[in-house]
Amino acid sequence: MDSGHWQTPSAQGPVQARLRLPGSKSITNRALVLAALSDSPSVIRGPLKARDTTLAVAALRAMGCAIDEFPTHLVVLPGPPAADEVTVDVGNAGTVMRFLPAVAALTPAAVSFDGDPRARERPVGVLLQALRALGASIDDGGRGALPFTIAGTGNVRGGGVTLDASGSSQLVSGLLLAAPRFDEGVEVRHEGPPVPSIPHIEMSVAMLRQAGADVESLGSPRPDRWRVRRGQLELGDFTVEPDLSNAGPFLAAALVTGGTVTIADWPANSLQAADAILDVLTQAGASASLGDDGLTLTGTGVINGIEADCRDIPELCLPLAAVAALASGPSLLTGVGHTRAQETDRLAAIAKEINALGGDVRERPDGLEIRPRPLRAEAGRPWDSYDDHRMVMAAAVLGLAVPGIEVLNVATVGKTFPGFPALWTEMVSAQPAGAPEGTSPGSPAATSADAAS
Repeated sequence: MDSGHWQTPSAQGPVQARLRLPGSKSITNRALVLAALSDSPSVIRGPLKARDTTLAVAALRAMGCAIDEFPTHLVVLPGPPAADEVTVDVGNAGTVMRFLPAVAALTPAAVSFDGDPRARERPVGVLLQALRALGASIDDGGRGALPFTIAGTGNVRGGGVTLDASGSSQLVSGLLLAAPRFDEGVEVRHEGPPVPSIPHIEMSVAMLRQAGADVESLGSPRPDRWRVRRGQLELGDFTVEPDLSNAGPFLAAALVTGGTVTIADWPANSLQAADAILDVLTQAGASASLGDDGLTLTGTGVINGIEADCRDIPELCLPLAAVAALASGPSLLTGVGHTRAQETDRLAAIAKEINALGGDVRERPDGLEIRPRPLRAEAGRPWDSYDDHRMVMAAAVLGLAVPGIEVLNVATVGKTFPGFPALWTEMVSAQPAGAPEGTSPGSPAATSADAAS
């Protein structure tokens, strides 16, 4: 993939496509952790193959797992590390940075963590403090951030711990996923502003239960306490769902162009926030139906302004902001203040880039106010990706209606979806009449599906 400029394609009419997307990053990396902590080999089918998951595989191998990679699946055999001291590169993957420290504490080795410069700025101190309270030995030089070293002893006491997880739901999941292996299990209590992305914690809970763990979620209407009892784990033979967050921009294409997009293999009962994704897109004016062919979303060509709390679907905030900038009325997106501490300050980044096109986006502490205005790409002023895959996807959505958008460092989308630019370009430019059954129009869709499986 060219790491330089990418000219986003403009739609010449309603998009018509059927797509099969790569597996979920969130599910793949959770499955890898559970497989590493299982008592017997596991098979993970349809895993995502992207930078974040490659980093997770490399980290677990360093900590002793044997992981065999096949075109359609992974086989994971747990085991102890071969050395007393190992290193883990988290890149800029929040799941690696926050899921693997608890696993490292259960190994008989000193595991040193570091990553990209941006990763050193992302919140992890709350997790390290919680692990210390549960009995782990950690040296972070008082930074509460990368780099840090976990002095693993082969076991962790566990027990109860209170933390503020308002910065990321991964702070909770990072404790829960390893909790069955702690001597006393773990009870996690959240105190602070609401936890974002509760569906991702529910995903962790559901996958733990599938692997045989005894887990309780407590609190109403949103859980704020979780109890995991000590016990064995057996992930077994596990299939990863398509990544519904990465489906968001493709579904948005139907909304923006008044077209129809079908996502094959959309799960009827998903571990992901499927209902919340569809709810916000239908509010914006699309219609959705789930059938044997997958999930089909159809737009009318008119986009409604919306007011949406995106706390449970923060990955859609940037593509939604792009849609809102093309809407028939103003929009308000809230509940995403924590995304300022993700790959970039996402709220500041998207506001700057849309406003550079002539838009009117105003930042709020926890969201965005968006007033549609005529947009135009300025020659010589490319769209900055800020090393953030979601910024690339937002540019692609805008580019459907705004010719001439060029994206800097498009390769950063490889964090979760290496084939995105090729699949997007083929979807927008292909003629639907010649599309082969079972893929999006043209060969890159099949290539993307094969690479992801």
